[in-house]
Amino acid sequence: MYAIIEFKGKQYKVEEGSVLKVDRVDAEPGAQIDIDSVLLVSGKTVSVGAPYVAGAKVRAALESHGKDRKIIVFKYKPKKDYRRKKGHRQQFSMIKIENVSVS
Repeated sequence: MYAIIEFKGKQYKVEEGSVLKVDRVDAEPGAQIDIDSVLLVSGKTVSVGAPYVAGAKVRAALESHGKDRKIIVFKYKPKKDYRRKKGHRQQFSMIKIENVSVS
């Protein structure tokens, strides 16, 4: 059984036991997260929401936080002696899907 969920403005395909890298969640590691915005559930039958499946819920556990690798943002304008170099590391959270249920 798998589901397609919407979490923090992005869509993910999840199954029980899968681990996702999502934008940082303001919670402590070990916290439970309930996700009600389920767009599709596929098992013996496929349930498609309009926009969300009624009664469907995904339960996840927050495993850890981290930072991605650094990306370099470099801007310049030719012949004008304009150069700007900046680095950025995006913060993320790892969540583990524990349960996908439809009632």
